[in-house]
Amino acid sequence: MSMIEPGVPPAPAASDTSPAGGAEPVAGEGYKLHRRWDRLARLTSDEGMQRLQGAFVVVMGLGGVGSFAAEAIVRSAVGRVRVVDFDEACVTNSNRQLHAMKGNIGKPKASLLGERFQAINPQAVIEPVKAFYNEETSEALLAGEPDYVVDAIDNVTAKCHLIATCRARGIPVVTCLGAAGRWDPTEIRVADLNRTKNCRLGVAVRDILRTKHGFPKSGLWGVTAVYSEEFVQPPHPLAYDGEDGFKCVCPQGQNGLFECDRRNRIDGSASFVTGAFGLHAAAVVVKSIAQGATRDPA
Repeated sequence: MSMIEPGVPPAPAASDTSPAGGAEPVAGEGYKLHRRWDRLARLTSDEGMQRLQGAFVVVMGLGGVGSFAAEAIVRSAVGRVRVVDFDEACVTNSNRQLHAMKGNIGKPKASLLGERFQAINPQAVIEPVKAFYNEETSEALLAGEPDYVVDAIDNVTAKCHLIATCRARGIPVVTCLGAAGRWDPTEIRVADLNRTKNCRLGVAVRDILRTKHGFPKSGLWGVTAVYSEEFVQPPHPLAYDGEDGFKCVCPQGQNGLFECDRRNRIDGSASFVTGAFGLHAAAVVVKSIAQGATRDPA
């Protein structure tokens, strides 16, 4: 799938035919359940499936958390999904990111997942966008009035701007906090962003949101957060680091946006934790949409 300009959806993919479910429904014909979604529909009901197929979700960040969140959302029959990431697949992504495999290194994460997701749901509108979310790109990347946004961004400044923008515009957002340096997916929790525990990233995000974006010190913020109560394990030094310490091997090198070798440290990570973060975020989104609870009446 080729890249698109943010906010300009491509035409739906051509229909295919499935022996189990018959022809794909044609866009504009209204609701028709394809057998592809039989098991999901038995959980959500026909009404829930109608909401999901008519929904628009944006996933910002397609790493170990975001790639799993996005795929779970696509596999939940959401009709329009925009996936956003400025980065290219790196060999060091192989332990935790869905797109990282032989033959894909150096290719844009968004386009790799765009092709994968279109094959999962040929009838969906999949919008892969290679871009870095910040104040300058925010309006374009959030164009189209999304029903939900998943924040799986690593950059703290960008993360806080996205959360504040969504809250100001009344767009439901689920933010994913620190998943690295942890072993235990059973320690993952979902709570209001102003109620997280044992998460350094949560503390940093709250501080910026209060000081720069006017969030209140106390009370609930109406922003759902996925976080872990497990304490972070410091990273082990590795033999090939040698005397120089960590070396970045990202294909984009010095991109001027988010460079791994300029970070204070690189924590370890495992797919069974980062992926579980993404699946928790997807669960929040899909359940909210299916049950018709995506917008805060206030």
